[in-house]
Amino acid sequence: MMIDTGATAWVLAATALVMIMTPGVGFFYGGLVRKKNVINMIALAFLAFALISIQWILLGYSLAFGPDVGGIIGSLSNIGLSGIGVNPAVIAGTEYPIPGLLYVMFQLVFATVTIAIVTSGLAERVKLSGFIILALLWTTIVYDPLAHWFWGGGWLGTLGCLDFAGGAVIHISSGFAALAIAIVIGKRSGFGEYSIEPGNIPMALLGAALLWFGYFGFNAGSALAANGVAANALLVTNTAGATGAIVWMIVSWINGKPASLGIVSGAIAGLVAVTPAAGYVTPLSAMVIGGVGGGLCYMMMMFRIKKGFDESLDAWAIHGMGGLWGVIATGIFASAAVGGKNGLIYGNVQQFIVNCTGAFATVIYAFVITLVIAFIVQKTIGLRASENEEYIGLDLSQHGERV
Repeated sequence: MMIDTGATAWVLAATALVMIMTPGVGFFYGGLVRKKNVINMIALAFLAFALISIQWILLGYSLAFGPDVGGIIGSLSNIGLSGIGVNPAVIAGTEYPIPGLLYVMFQLVFATVTIAIVTSGLAERVKLSGFIILALLWTTIVYDPLAHWFWGGGWLGTLGCLDFAGGAVIHISSGFAALAIAIVIGKRSGFGEYSIEPGNIPMALLGAALLWFGYFGFNAGSALAANGVAANALLVTNTAGATGAIVWMIVSWINGKPASLGIVSGAIAGLVAVTPAAGYVTPLSAMVIGGVGGGLCYMMMMFRIKKGFDESLDAWAIHGMGGLWGVIATGIFASAAVGGKNGLIYGNVQQFIVNCTGAFATVIYAFVITLVIAFIVQKTIGLRASENEEYIGLDLSQHGERV
């Protein structure tokens, strides 16, 4: 068996595109917090990349993609990447051999961006030491099993649940995890008592641009080949992002002014929503998925504000709820003419039921287990920064730096 050089070249490029999304999340979140916490939010993203890069090699990849154990988790047979090398490997669902180590790296950058999204629930009030422990525990106990369930031979993949690039594995899990953590550690000091405004909107816009750019590798790269499925995924990704941006802008304009942050938030919502569907739906279906994603995530953000939850960078509203809609929508709009199986609108009720099962199983698992992990970390080494550290800002209190 020979390595497919075309597929390998594309996955190499896609891996680099997805990597830029982790600092992109940092810049996006960094622009949304107050000036005294900008460095901290960006640093958390870089730290997430470093931590999970090591965890993935030592343990994470084996748990996610090692030989199946009961449909729940991978075995430890690939611990330390044992048995995986530069030799060609045919990944399940594709016919194009790429080096095994390349697939490890491609999946690594997905894992790193996921924990970066989770930092939304920690914004402006987390101890660095607590975050390190939380990130390692969460990736090992929540992310790795979910990746196995859908992509590594676990029970949801066997059931036939479609999640092309991580609507459930990445977006539902990180969004609901961020909400769970925010509930455990409580609101920021002064939240709801006075206005807490974004410190650097242009930085947030730059971060959003990096995310949109990276999504082309995120979704189209998940085809693991330079083929028609990748081309379709590239187009529908952009289509859904653009539609989400426009719908969010219109809805927010009706209720006030079309803020730039709203436009890019709508774009991210559309991109999130189409992530599980990118290899299975047409451009017209992607418009519906992205448009509904933009409107739904806007409403979820307004609901969060009304209820007073301090998950104020809105990973839950955008990633959690956008991913939930996207996985369900995949079960509705999937077309065998594009790839995979037909969904509900083509008469396949079973696919809709299976995708709903996968979506809600992910919600429950990610939310409940994250509550437990965050509670344990908070009660042991501590997750929340002290009131004084929070007051002076995490840039100074955690890093000894300022903008």
